[in-house]
Order: sequence, then C-alpha cells, then structure tokens
Amino acid sequence: MVKEKKIFVLDTSVIIYDHNAAKSFQEHDVVIPITVLEELDNFKKGNDTKNFAAREFSRYIDKISTGNTLQDWIPINGRGHGMIKIEMHQGSTIDAEQVFGEKKADHRILNTALYVSEQYPNHKVIMVTKDINLRIKAKSLNLNAEDYETGKIKDVSELYTGCSEIEKVPIDLINEIYEKGFCAPSALHKKQKPAPNHFFILKNPAKSVLATYSPIKDTIERIKKVSAFGISPQNAEQAFALDAILNPDIKLVTLQGVAGTGKTLLSLAGALEQRRNFHQIYLARPVVPLSNKDIGYLPGDIKSKLNPYMEPLWDNLKFIKGLFNEKDREFKQITEMVDNEKLVVCPLAYIRGRSLSNVFFIVDEAQNLTPHEVKTIISRAGENTKIIFTGDIYQIDTPYLDTQSNGLSYLIDRLKNQNLYAHITLEKGERSELANLANDFL
Repeated sequence: MVKEKKIFVLDTSVIIYDHNAAKSFQEHDVVIPITVLEELDNFKKGNDTKNFAAREFSRYIDKISTGNTLQDWIPINGRGHGMIKIEMHQGSTIDAEQVFGEKKADHRILNTALYVSEQYPNHKVIMVTKDINLRIKAKSLNLNAEDYETGKIKDVSELYTGCSEIEKVPIDLINEIYEKGFCAPSALHKKQKPAPNHFFILKNPAKSVLATYSPIKDTIERIKKVSAFGISPQNAEQAFALDAILNPDIKLVTLQGVAGTGKTLLSLAGALEQRRNFHQIYLARPVVPLSNKDIGYLPGDIKSKLNPYMEPLWDNLKFIKGLFNEKDREFKQITEMVDNEKLVVCPLAYIRGRSLSNVFFIVDEAQNLTPHEVKTIISRAGENTKIIFTGDIYQIDTPYLDTQSNGLSYLIDRLKNQNLYAHITLEKGERSELANLANDFL
C-alpha cells in the first residue's frame, strides 16, 4: 500500500518550540512560510531560548540551501526525510485577512497554507502550530491543522508518580526491613524488579514502613525521616523527595506538585545540607513575564526588572534562615554563601554558557520549559553535578506549552527507568490549611 504523501506547513511557534522540527516529519515534505522567517528575524537577538532557537533554525536553513534557491524543493538533511522549501506566495481563493478582518502574521501564514493546499491537490496539506487559536482558524477555513506532537506525552493521567502504596504486606517482611534496614526486591515483586529509585509505602494494619528500591545495591532499602538544614519532612512524599535529594548516587531528581507541597524548600534545604560537596549552588527559574510581555516594559534597571520573578526563590531562602538565630552558625553560613556567590539565585537565562561542573543546580518552575530546553540543561552537566527540576505541570504560564508538551512532563515520562534518576509527585500541601483549601476546591 502506497503511503499518502503529505506536506506540513510549519508555524513560527513550532520552530521556537523545536528548532529541529523540520526533521520530525519522516519522508513527508515541509513548507516554511516567508512570514515565519520574518517573525524569526525579530527573535534572533537576545539570550532567551526562543532567541537561540531562531538563530539555530536560520543557520540550519542557510546550511542546507547552499548552492540552491529556497523557492525550490531541497532535501532535508538526514536519511529518510523529505524535502523543504520557503513559500513566498500568500494568494489563494480564500483570503484569511479578509475572512478574519485583520492584517496580521498569523493570517498571512494561513494564506500561505491555503495557497500550498491549492497548488498540491494530490497531497494532504497540514498546518502545524502550537497555537490553539491558529489551529481553530485553520480548521474553520477547511484546512487540516495539528499540534506539533514531538516531545508530547500521551496521557498525563498515567504520568509516573515515583511512588506506590502496597497494603497487606506481611508483618514479618516489615519487621525484617526495620531490623536489617533492607530486604530482597523479590519479597515485593516476584516477577520483575521495581523501577530504579522507586519509592514505597509498605502497610500492614499493625505497622508500616517507607522504602525505596536501590538499583546499585539491588535491595529494597528502608527510608528514615531525616532533616536537612533545619527542614524536616512533614509526610511520606516529602521524606521520599528529601531522600532522593540527599542521595549522592542519584544525579537527577524531578519534583512535581501543586504550590505549597514543599518542592523548592526541600530542594534548597537539601542543597544547603550538601554544600561542602559542591563548589556552587544555583537556584534558577525561567522568566515568564506577566501577560507574556517582554520584561523591557517594566521600570528600572535589569536587576529591578528581574527581582519580582526571583522573589519566590529568595522567600524560601529567608524561610530557612528564619529557623535560626542571627548568632547561629547556620544563619551566618547562608549569609556568607550568598555574599561569596557560593549560593546564586538568578534567572535561568543567566546560566547559559556557564560550566555546570561541581554544581548543585535547582531549576524551579520547570513546567515552563520546553523538552529541548530541559535536554540542553541536562546535557551540559559536568562531573559532580546534581540537578533538581521542580514544578507543577498544571500551572503553565508559557504560550504553546501544555500539560503534555512541557519539559517537566517530558522528562518524567522519558527517564523513569534510569538508575541516575528519581521522581516523586508531591500531592499533600503543607503550606497552610488555607492554601490547601484553595488547591483542593478553587
């Protein structure tokens, strides 16, 4: 059976999300509207990931078009790929600008897709965009339209939680774990071993124990509730999270949960507890301005502009300092670490280009990152580096990302069976009864 030939027309949002997107459509062809290149030209200056994506895509197009005109079909680099071209034309039987009564880039891109559809009646032409409204507009013009699926997980409801609760565990087994500190994994899983660093609540009507599977020791190890720099876990989930943060054999941890579950606080406390093991502690988060406006519209210098976005991170640090008296050694240590830049709180963009060797790196609000951004951060980790990603996949502030396509969900889904990785979903809020009320009912 001959496979139907398709032509995918890519929107700017797809390129910003993944600058290698043109290589994701197998043997099918790809069209880039000239308006997309114009929009990318506006993004090329800056240090944000979108600026990097715009520059990288421009370099890619320049490289593959050497000796060719971009108005002709040229091969996409790599085996099994189709062809690509830049489409200049925007004229078709239907004019999106007239239909929607406004001249804007989105409507010019729609006009290009309509033109391609008329020029290639024997091909299935599909508009690909991360913009939901643009997909709806395309479908209203009888155009096929799809989200960009690469890096998108299938079902968030089945996303790995990192923890299992097992009831009716024999009391003898629980006693064995308490006495010896471990048991054989076959005692819990007869047929197959648990996922590496998976956590368990083992329960019996008379007794319970917290445990995790250690892939290095190949045992189910007991977890004890320990404190870190004055912060003690308030529930089983927090005990699991702190155990993963403090475990030197685990180099990558993800913590997912709603506000108030302690993700950032536990990460920072764990980092401070291990401060002697690392040269620096970075606490960073992506800057997502209000209403997605550029921070340039805010008054003041760059530090003044960024302070509001970093304040939640400083709040966690102030909370930990507040546990101690000004004369206490721990209080002075935190102050000295900040003054000497041993502990750095900064926007994620400021980390680009820096070495990540001998660093404890906490990335807050990771749900606002793309899969490519997450991969870029992890791939730059050097020797003796530990990375913690925290976030809530249901609280996304970035356009074109959702619960299925954000970098945190992607990371949890793809790395759940790796020995160097641990994850825990924190569900129980510990901030206050009022905060829990809002999370549960509003």
